[in-house]
Amino acid sequence: MKKKNIVIIGGGGAGILAAISAARGGAEVLIAERMPILGKKVLASGAGRCNLLNETLNTSFYNPEAAEIVGQTFSRFGKEEILSFFRELGLWTYAEEDGRIFPLTNKALTLMELLQAELARLGVRSILNCHIQNICPSRDHFFLETGNHDSIRADRVILAAGGQSYPMLGSDGSGFKLAQDFGHRIVQPVPATVPLVSQDVWCRVLEGQKIRGRACPVLDSKESAPGWLEGDILFTKYGLSGTAILDISDPISVALNRHEVKKAAVMLDFVPFLDEVSLHREFERRIARGMTGPSIVAGLLPPKFALVLKDFLVPEKIRQLAGILKKRIFYISETRGWNEAEFTAGGVDMTEIDPATFESRKQKGLYLCGEVLDVNGRRGGYQLAFAWASGFLTGLSVLN
Repeated sequence: MKKKNIVIIGGGGAGILAAISAARGGAEVLIAERMPILGKKVLASGAGRCNLLNETLNTSFYNPEAAEIVGQTFSRFGKEEILSFFRELGLWTYAEEDGRIFPLTNKALTLMELLQAELARLGVRSILNCHIQNICPSRDHFFLETGNHDSIRADRVILAAGGQSYPMLGSDGSGFKLAQDFGHRIVQPVPATVPLVSQDVWCRVLEGQKIRGRACPVLDSKESAPGWLEGDILFTKYGLSGTAILDISDPISVALNRHEVKKAAVMLDFVPFLDEVSLHREFERRIARGMTGPSIVAGLLPPKFALVLKDFLVPEKIRQLAGILKKRIFYISETRGWNEAEFTAGGVDMTEIDPATFESRKQKGLYLCGEVLDVNGRRGGYQLAFAWASGFLTGLSVLN
């Protein structure tokens, strides 16, 4: 029987695992990658450490529109299967207290070396610096046109071109156009897990200050999902960043960039280890001991905070001070751009993809996986976990 000829557009996490599973099943596989190397974004992930996945993989960590496909995907290729796959390649891993899983070497390069070795063992070919501009269906196969006016023939095509974040690493949104050419609806892509822009005077005064706290998105004057999350809060010259801000940024980005909501904000809690009543009592205790001015908040906040709180560091305003420190509102005017966004929110409409096979419902023989889909996972290994799993399962699907 003639081997199936599979062409995968995109050599990131999803594309590489699709190539491996398809080649293991006997297919002849070619990866068309627009960058000079495979897995460039994987190499940069987790600050070069590569946060592979998380101990807890379920639909609650993804956008609601992706619930069905995420649930089906991890029920077939979840945490244990992903870890087993990498262990078979020779990768040892460890989990941090928050559930994030990394290579034992703390080097993404270790992972890529093992993936490259497996691709070579299986005879998977790759064309680098290859930008696929059009996919032309022709009866029972496809012709892929490159920027060099060459044509590549394929029996099946897997679109794993990624989203739009960090375009310098290869995700420039070109996969969305290829999907649109087949009539797919694209849910407007917006930057996800991204720093936020605020004109609040606190940001300018506290620029460079980092503090552990909690953050909550506020839309139309109401607290929004995912609710309060704890992490680092970093004040910058443009606004707010840090892990707590990144983790709650997605609904704000969608509201501002996709729905053009005018009123978006972040509520911050700078003293997460005390509730408001206890914080007020602590201020009363300090004042009773004769403490005044900046000493009222000493030990609770970095000294720099006295610059923005000076009008409240008096006995008659300590109740108001406690309220401000527990629920300080920062109005957000916009988000930072694609070069600072970790992920993409938006992509190919999930209703147009068969969740069992990842095949397009618009074009037989076309499959889509990874971040080109409207699947947006939280920071902490969720996005890459879906890329691994969806890629591996798509590679199996094209064999049928």
